[in-house]
Amino acid sequence: MAKDPKTEKTARDTHYATLRRQVRDAKRERGEIPTPGPQKPRKSNADWTPPKLAPEQVLLYGLHTVRAALDNPERKLIKLSATQNALVRLEISSVENLGIPFETVTPQDLDKILGPEAIHQGVMLETRPLPVRRLEALKDSPLILVLDQVTDPHNVGAIMRSAVAFNAGAVITTQRHSPTESGVLAKSASGALELIPYIQVTNLSDALGELHKLGFFSVGLDSEGPAPMEKALSGERIALVLGSEGKGLRQKTRETVSALARLDMPGAIKSLNVSNAAAIALYASRQHLAAKG
Repeated sequence: MAKDPKTEKTARDTHYATLRRQVRDAKRERGEIPTPGPQKPRKSNADWTPPKLAPEQVLLYGLHTVRAALDNPERKLIKLSATQNALVRLEISSVENLGIPFETVTPQDLDKILGPEAIHQGVMLETRPLPVRRLEALKDSPLILVLDQVTDPHNVGAIMRSAVAFNAGAVITTQRHSPTESGVLAKSASGALELIPYIQVTNLSDALGELHKLGFFSVGLDSEGPAPMEKALSGERIALVLGSEGKGLRQKTRETVSALARLDMPGAIKSLNVSNAAAIALYASRQHLAAKG
């Protein structure tokens, strides 16, 4: 019996479309391409409202995020919910060995909890927040990041990825006007939240003062900084300070840092997204520290 060319073509197209989606998913997990922006809510979820979470309840989602949380001994796990396909991709052979309750769900079940914009990849993990970290724990770290009211959790998550890549000791931010630990932050960090302390302080100026006592030389990034960053770096312990997406560093922060510096860019665009600026500054700082031996 002759094959129907239309049917054969449709099957082949579907197969290649699936492969393309898998390649894109893998690249997003590795941070090689950005996660797509929010999509319009599906009609069935148009009236979705976020669930009311308890103060000590965090919902993590996404394959890489959940895998990293499962591997983190400091993360207190409560319950895992996943599709059968996601369970395979998480490389979990036996849910009994996890030692926590497990529920088999459909993607639609997770949509109802996490909302239509969450790229959950068929898995959700209920946990407790990570333990609170203090500045005193940074005594052995030569490089840290300080964020002055960077509010977008996607930016903070991307900064965390860069911080881990350059082996920074912590990401420090303010308790107000900064994202708390959440599924959105963790998904944007793609596992980095489990690998670097996320320290939130009440008063940033006081925290910078404590860092100076610990031997850190703090450099505030400012597009109008008096010196290029390469010349502003000093000492063997660096605290990079970055301001909010729109306003930059606050005046009090500018007055408190050891030095203000700019990233010199020869092109027509003179400013970068805060997460991109953080990556460049981390690289320059690592070069400086390596030269110091």
